[in-house]
Amino acid sequence: MSTLPACPACQADYTYQDANLLLCPACGHEWSANATESTEQTKVIRDSAGNELQDGDTVTVIKDLKVKGSSSVVKIGTKVKNIRLVEGDHDIDCKIDGFGAMSLKSEFVRKV
Repeated sequence: MSTLPACPACQADYTYQDANLLLCPACGHEWSANATESTEQTKVIRDSAGNELQDGDTVTVIKDLKVKGSSSVVKIGTKVKNIRLVEGDHDIDCKIDGFGAMSLKSEFVRKV
């Protein structure tokens, strides 16, 4: 009988295996049975100047950006506070005053 590792998210011992995935019924976290935590690599997100971005940073827009589905434009120099980094093409989630919640590409911002 093999013992499965505890859940890396909540440390519960109730994990079970389904095909190549390990699952935690306590929190719903799924991870690969073949991967180890030491080999996990996190993607580093950088701004237009090459500075590393982190959650909670304040950035400035470096180019006028058209808002899809609207005639509005986010102007150059707009300060965006408290960003959140996410996976995907638009790798920054934020709230911009006057526009609301938006997703931005890191190549169009500069860290303040």
